[in-house]
Amino acid sequence: MHVWKKMMTTAVAITATLTAACTSTEAAPVSTTAWSVPMQQPSSGFEPNWSLEGFARHTLRQVVRVTTGGDSARITLSNRFGRTDLRVASATIARTEAGARVHQDTLRPLRFHGSETATISPGADLTSDPADLRLAPFESATVTLYLDEPTGPATFHAQGYATSYRATGNHTADTDAAAFTETTHSWYFLSSVRMSGEAGAGAVVAFGDSITDGFGSDNDGNNRYPDALADRLAAAGTARPVLNAGIGGNTIVSDSPWYGESALRRFDRDVLEQPGVGTVVMLGGLNDIGFSEVDLPTYKPNPVVTVEQLIAGYRDMIDRAHRAGLRVVGGTLLPMKGAEYYTPTSAAKLRALNEWIRTSGEFDAVADFNTALADPTDPERLNPTFDSGDHRHPNAAGYRAMAAAIDLNTL
Repeated sequence: MHVWKKMMTTAVAITATLTAACTSTEAAPVSTTAWSVPMQQPSSGFEPNWSLEGFARHTLRQVVRVTTGGDSARITLSNRFGRTDLRVASATIARTEAGARVHQDTLRPLRFHGSETATISPGADLTSDPADLRLAPFESATVTLYLDEPTGPATFHAQGYATSYRATGNHTADTDAAAFTETTHSWYFLSSVRMSGEAGAGAVVAFGDSITDGFGSDNDGNNRYPDALADRLAAAGTARPVLNAGIGGNTIVSDSPWYGESALRRFDRDVLEQPGVGTVVMLGGLNDIGFSEVDLPTYKPNPVVTVEQLIAGYRDMIDRAHRAGLRVVGGTLLPMKGAEYYTPTSAAKLRALNEWIRTSGEFDAVADFNTALADPTDPERLNPTFDSGDHRHPNAAGYRAMAAAIDLNTL
């Protein structure tokens, strides 16, 4: 009887422990995408970059700001547009100090399936093992790759608005910046950083073209509109990851060697396949409308696109997002009077598409960016206070106004 009572006592204790674990309100540790960027095929881009020449016996150091923190970090490298295997000889991650300098006591080696080297096939991605690195929300991480063998043309993101650094030889373990004498404003191979911590609210993906990507914002300023939205959510006590899925020059219906795969083609990869996404904010169509009005080599292919085609594209992406359980916020296109592809034809298309976005009821919510940034004296023109100078891209103040135009309750 004594033994039986002891067994029953033990069984009750185990049951109680299991019940407590199952009913605990504490969030289990999860891996959350804290930063990500869409990948593009190599091109000469908007300013000099290293994508076409690639890397050989180079150390590449890149800095990104995470919008959620955690206790450990994993990175994803992409060879999506590579022609040959991408071989990484070594890699590290650290908390950024300033520029190419990192905090010495935070430098951590990165492993891939337990190995310090990695080989990524053409068209493939690879995620690292977790590295013990604590980052707070809005801190920056520095990822350093040593690429000993020639990479060939590099999968990259053209408009990073962040400084990336290059050195000759292996400097992955350097904490200072002395060796990193070359710079560009693009990101290469690095497509995401994930942080492990407590589960939180679903991520917001801002999906669009250069206005989402941040053209007109300040290099290393982290003042694109998705950055401002993340800051605003945190200030309101509702912090969550905000991921920027903008590509400068991107269109809804046409692929471009300069501006990436069309929004329709990349929507699944850059939005739906991101783990933990709850909402997508869509903003696109301005380039579809405007490129056909201007005969520039970089705008080609530039077919005439109708408003009906753009609406059909939006409906396709809305349907895919809803089937995946996401909320969809539609953003109205910004005024562009004075820009090089503003014509009576493009202006009429812009007005018609914005009217559909505002009134169709097909979005779960609408962010009226157009009204928020319009010149009070001429609603087809950007407010000069918000104009970066080209009459269609906002400056940092304009990007803050865009973030302020989103009703946080709709996320």
